[in-house]
Amino acid sequence: MRARNLLILFMALLVAYVVLIGVAELPPYGMPDNPVHNQVSERYVADALEDTGVLNMVTAIVLDYRAYDTMFETIVLFTAALAVVITLKTAERKGGGK
Repeated sequence: MRARNLLILFMALLVAYVVLIGVAELPPYGMPDNPVHNQVSERYVADALEDTGVLNMVTAIVLDYRAYDTMFETIVLFTAALAVVITLKTAERKGGGK
């Protein structure tokens, strides 16, 4: 049991170390080498109408450029909502039978 606790502690410290090293390597906010300031956003703004034919830039980005991402986010939200409904219905049945 003691060895298991030590292993869990070691793994938690290792994960914390890796996360801290990753955060330390991030560029400072607002610096030009920050990934937010890259050519992708410029391309979306400049070529959205030509690439997609959609007048609304937000719609073009969400439904054309990022369609798979949007689809999977929708699936996750639907699954979470379904889990909440099932949990509430199950709790209602157990509580109502008393």
